Amino acid sequence: HSQSPPASALLHRTMGRGAYQDAGGIARQAFHWDDGPEPHCGRKAAILKAHPEIKKLMGPCPYTKYQVFGVVSMQICLAFAAAKLPWAVLIPFAYLIGGAANCNLQLAMHEISHNLAFKGMFANRVLSIIANLPLGIPAAISFRKYHLEHHRYQGHDVVDVDVPCEWEGWFFVSAPRKLLWCMLQPAFYALRPVFTNPKPMLQMEAVNILVQIAFDLAIFKACGFKGLVYLVAGTLLGMGIHPTAYHFISEHCVFVEGYETYSYYGWLNAIMYNVGYHNEHHDFPNVPGSRLYKVKAAAPEFYDNLPYHTSWWKVYYEYLTRPDINPYARVKRAPTDATKKILKSE
Repeated sequence: HSQSPPASALLHRTMGRGAYQDAGGIARQAFHWDDGPEPHCGRKAAILKAHPEIKKLMGPCPYTKYQVFGVVSMQICLAFAAAKLPWAVLIPFAYLIGGAANCNLQLAMHEISHNLAFKGMFANRVLSIIANLPLGIPAAISFRKYHLEHHRYQGHDVVDVDVPCEWEGWFFVSAPRKLLWCMLQPAFYALRPVFTNPKPMLQMEAVNILVQIAFDLAIFKACGFKGLVYLVAGTLLGMGIHPTAYHFISEHCVFVEGYETYSYYGWLNAIMYNVGYHNEHHDFPNVPGSRLYKVKAAAPEFYDNLPYHTSWWKVYYEYLTRPDINPYARVKRAPTDATKKILKSE
C-alpha cells in the first residue's frame, strides 16, 4: 500500500525545486497497490467546503473553439507547405512543429471530452472530431470513452487503461528499454485499451473514423503523400520523446512514494491547455484548463505542499535514469463492486 513518506514537508519542498526522492538504486518490480480511495474526490469536497467560490470557475470556456479552429487551420496550411519540403527537412519539421501543434489538438480533445467547449454534448463531440482531423488517426470519441473512467476509477485494475500492463513493467526496466517505451507511447496508448478493456464501438466513434478517413484522403489528394506524412508523423513523433509528451509520464508516475498525481508548473502549459495543472484538473475536471490556475490560487493550502514538476526534460531524465521508476511506478487498485459491474456489463 502507498504511504506518505517520512519528513514529508522536506520532500515536498525539494520536489518543488526540481529534486526527486532517491530510491537507492533499487529497481521497481511491482505496482504500488493501494486499497484506499483515489485522492481527488475527497480533496474536492474539502476544497469546496473551504472555498465555495471555486464553483464559479466551472463550465465551458468560450475561447476553446477558436483555438481549435486556429490550430486546425494552421496544420492544414502547413501540410500544403510540407508537400514542397525535402524529406530531410520534412521529418524534423513534423517533429518540432507538427508534434507541438498536434499535441495541442490532442489536449483540446481532452478538454472537450469533459464538455468544456460548449454546454451541449453533441456540439462538444463535433468539435472534438474537428480537433482530431490534423492528427490523421481517429481517436477523439474512443479517447473520451476510456478517459472518463480514468477519472472516475483512477488506478482501478483493468478499468483504468491509462495504467500500463503487467508485462510493460516487467520488460521495460533498463534505461534503453524505457527509452523505447517512451518512443512507442502512441502504440501503447492506442492498443492497450483494445486488449485490456475492449468496449463496443459507439455510433459517434464510427462517424469519427469515417470523417477522419475522408479528411485524410482529401489531404492526400490536395497535398500529396508528404502532406499526409507531415500530419501523421507529427502525431506519432509528438507523442514519443518530445517536450510536449512529458505529461504522459509526469501526471501519474510515482516520483514520490505516497503520491499518485503530479502537477507541472512550467511554460509549456501555455500551449497545452494548462494540462500541467493535473492535481487541480483531477480535483475539478469540470473547470476548463484556462481557469485551472485560479483553482490553485484560490486554494493554495491544498496544493502548495504537494510534490510537483517544474521541468519537462527533468521528468524524462529521472524516468530514464532512476531504476525505481518504470511502467510499474503507478498506483493500482483492486477491482471494486462498481468496476466489476462495468466490466460485466461490457
